[in-house]
Amino acid sequence: MQEVWPSLFRIAVGLYWLYFASQKWQGIGWMKPVLVASARVNPIPGLHEFLVSVVVPNWVPFALAQSVGETVTAVLLILGLAGRWAGVLGLLLAANLALTVAFALNDDGFRWLYYLAVLVNAQVIVSGPGPIALGRFGWVPALLH
Repeated sequence: MQEVWPSLFRIAVGLYWLYFASQKWQGIGWMKPVLVASARVNPIPGLHEFLVSVVVPNWVPFALAQSVGETVTAVLLILGLAGRWAGVLGLLLAANLALTVAFALNDDGFRWLYYLAVLVNAQVIVSGPGPIALGRFGWVPALLH
């Protein structure tokens, strides 16, 4: 079990991202009020202004980028391709959520789920893809190992 744990953990993190990505596949319109609320209450100087003046007026490309990023991260992690790079992408996506959307929540306990996502993606980067990964096969391009 100890040998396959990094693979199982990576797959679980991939399923986490797949869940959140799948919520956006039928449409992203629901994300606009979330982004507006996040921008309004964000306490981080500089980021608050960026959210208000850049992200909210141009919310569609940002929502699409988050959706595509979550989908790509999920697929790569589940399949075990470019595991550490997918972990880096997941870490960036999780940091984005932790620094923006998490502040729109009134429940401090629930907010920690966003912070925890940063840590689990960091763990994927550190532990690597594990033995159960398509990236281990020789026919896979080196970029995806």
